[in-house]
Amino acid sequence: MHATVADVIVASYAALQARTPGVHYVYGETGWAAGGSFKPHRTHQNGLSVDFFVPVRDAQGRSVPLPTSPLTRFGYDLEFDAEARHGEHRIDFPALAEHLYALHRATRAQGVGIARVIFDTAYLPALFATPRGPYLRQHLPFMKGKPWVRHDEHYHVDFALACRPDDRGPASGRTRTG
Repeated sequence: MHATVADVIVASYAALQARTPGVHYVYGETGWAAGGSFKPHRTHQNGLSVDFFVPVRDAQGRSVPLPTSPLTRFGYDLEFDAEARHGEHRIDFPALAEHLYALHRATRAQGVGIARVIFDTAYLPALFATPRGPYLRQHLPFMKGKPWVRHDEHYHVDFALACRPDDRGPASGRTRTG
């Protein structure tokens, strides 16, 4: 991923550790180190797109990592129902909202932005009903249409920043594609 995107993610997780200790957050796919086609995604090709799995709570209300294994295509084949449940797991909307808030604040601190968030539109009312909901509704551009694949077990974030086609920092060794 683009080095600035990596910085944003690290800063957001640091903020979450301080604000929501004990909540488990799991990131998903980003892209290839050198960029390029990343099937089956149409995005994730320039280092500016990241998938994050929904934070979940188990039947006892404990925050647990979303189960990701090869049998569920590393979590992407999990299906949540209309009540945002999958088996004993339910989506933790306040934690999800806190993560999006932390991402947005970290992008602003880096002088960049968020171009788009893709999340199942059926769950947006529950997300916007959280304490961070009004902030998210005002500051984040959620996709309004229907994506080609359901985004119920994960949310996709496209980061907005200008970059050259191949901008690798040789001194830092950090990949910059974008």
